[in-house]
Amino acid sequence: MHFKVPAETVMTPEILAKYIGKHKRAVGMRNRKLQDAYENRYEIYTAPKKPEWKPDNRISINFAKYITDTFNGFFCGIPAKTIVKNDVIGTFVQTFCSYNDEDSENAELAKISSIHGSAHEMYYLDEDGEECMTHLSPMQSFFLVDDTILERPLFFIRYYLDANNVERGSYSDRRVVRHFRNNGSYVWEDEERVHGFDDVPATEFRENEEELGLFESALPAINAYNKALSEKADDVDYFADAYLKILGPRVEDGDLTHIRCSRDINFDGDMSGTLPDVEFLQKPNADSTQENLINRLENLIFQTSMVPNINAESFGSSSGIALRYKLASMQNLFRTKERAFAAGLANRYRVLFSNPVALSSGIHPEDWTQISFHFTPNYPANVSDEADTAAKLEGIVSKETQLSTLSIVDDPKEEIQKMQEEETESLGSTAEAMRSGLGGDAPAQNDGDNGA
Repeated sequence: MHFKVPAETVMTPEILAKYIGKHKRAVGMRNRKLQDAYENRYEIYTAPKKPEWKPDNRISINFAKYITDTFNGFFCGIPAKTIVKNDVIGTFVQTFCSYNDEDSENAELAKISSIHGSAHEMYYLDEDGEECMTHLSPMQSFFLVDDTILERPLFFIRYYLDANNVERGSYSDRRVVRHFRNNGSYVWEDEERVHGFDDVPATEFRENEEELGLFESALPAINAYNKALSEKADDVDYFADAYLKILGPRVEDGDLTHIRCSRDINFDGDMSGTLPDVEFLQKPNADSTQENLINRLENLIFQTSMVPNINAESFGSSSGIALRYKLASMQNLFRTKERAFAAGLANRYRVLFSNPVALSSGIHPEDWTQISFHFTPNYPANVSDEADTAAKLEGIVSKETQLSTLSIVDDPKEEIQKMQEEETESLGSTAEAMRSGLGGDAPAQNDGDNGA
């Protein structure tokens, strides 16, 4: 989420208050609902209460979490690979990734962007002077961008409530970072401090160009599903507590208590006339209609979100190309998110490589262009089929491409290197064995034999 301001804007407490207020209103209208849905806080729980004498079940099925976690398991269950050909850059990137636990960071960014349509990442130097990154929800951070068609970031603002329930935060521009607090009005807590990055030290990771959450379009259907399921549970309770109708004899309160406890009814007297009419009152049964609605809504939820229900029975009997077809819609989502996520990762290293910490390690500011990223969909693996495919590619494609078809091979280049090392070791062992064999069979020299 971002707001446009003139390119020459200078940050002041008044501007800060204005746009934090706008952001809070936008978050309350949209993002709060999305976060609540993921955390299983649906509209059914805040619906008006029914009269005391009516069943009032509140049941929710957390489709939002299922859809989000299923897709992100498909997207980053196999961590993205950062490919660097330069050894100096590779060493720096590997150290940075290990120091910041990059795989976990990417997984959190992917989850947040799937919920809200975007996620933010902020960069800073820790107390040891190391470059660090942290993920932020768009519920607590936003960008101010210039009013040109390029919408270049001018400020990154984050805010939060501390342990004393005081609102605090910071803003960063392309040169400095500064902290603030709100005690009724926004005031600066410190002086500007140069952050060392050659740009706003933050990146936005988008789910798609429109910044739509993964389950956002399906949320009305999810709320309708929860309402229908709760109403069905109410009907079950109603039938369990149906009213008993007795026509004819008068039944006293004590007799009703006896009937309720012992579950038997006995009327004495002359039964030659009209017999008592005793039965439970039943309201019309809408079970078929409810079941049809629930099934229709469930199908629409998965169709609208484009994430299939992998727990469906049909998935258990599918393999190979049939499974790929069933996952085609999720594959399309994967490719869309892959492009947006790769752009965010590229900007991560563009910003990081501009800091003196990186420059002092032999990195040049433009070296981020030498990094590429590879994402692998987390398909259910059939290693036997993959091995057959790889074997058929022998002599047709490069060894690296051939090995890339195997899901058990994480890094084809590293695997090729291991194969070469094993081959070299095997040849060395064979040569050594041959030398040992020749040495053992050679005839002994008899220099002292003069024929005498």
